[in-house]
Amino acid sequence: MESYSVSSGDSAVNEKKEEKTLSRIGRKPITLPSGVQVEVQYGGVKVTGPMGTLEQKYHPEVVVKVEDGVVLVERQSDKKFHHSLHGLTRSLIANAVTGVSEGFTRSLDLMGVGYRVVAAGDGITLNVGYSHPVEIHPGPGVTMEVEGANRIHIRGIDKQKVGQLAAQVRRARPPNAYKEKGIKYSDEVLHFKPGKAAARKA
Repeated sequence: MESYSVSSGDSAVNEKKEEKTLSRIGRKPITLPSGVQVEVQYGGVKVTGPMGTLEQKYHPEVVVKVEDGVVLVERQSDKKFHHSLHGLTRSLIANAVTGVSEGFTRSLDLMGVGYRVVAAGDGITLNVGYSHPVEIHPGPGVTMEVEGANRIHIRGIDKQKVGQLAAQVRRARPPNAYKEKGIKYSDEVLHFKPGKAAARKA
C-alpha cells in the first residue's frame, strides 16, 4: 500500500523560505576604492582610508572575507537570525568604506522670518523663535559648517554620528505642519496643512 504525505500551507511556505539561500543586499560584494584597506578582526573590521579610520563591529556568527580588492559577507546558515544579520553587516561595512573614502554630509535649512544660524566655535548657535538661543556642539569626528544665515552642513566619516547630530539639530525646532517655519533636511519634502482659515474660505 502506497503512503502519501500532504504538506500543510504553513509548512509549504516554510520550505519555500528555506530555499532562499541568498540575501539581495548581503550577497553584493563591496568593492574597495583606491587607498582603502580593510583588516578583518574577531567580531569586527578595521577600515582605513584617505579620510580616516573606522572600526565596525559585527556579530561573530557572520563571516567576512577580503579577496581581490572586494569584501564578501557570508552567513553560516539559512536561519532567520543569520539571514537578518547578513544584509545588516554588509550595509554597515559598506558605510564604513564610503565614510573613509568620501565621507558623509547632511544639510539642513532654516525656514521662518528671523530664523538664523551663526557659527560658534566648533558648533552653532540657533535663533529659531525661542526667548533664548540654542547652542549645539558636535562630538568627536563630526564637523559643522554654516552657509549664509539659514543653512547648516554636518560632515563626518561615521554615517551614524552624522545622522544623529543632524537629527538633534532638526529636533531644536521641527517644521510646523501649518506654517513654513522650522528646521528641515535640505532634501526633505514637506506637506503643509491648509489650516482652519483656509477651510472657512473654501
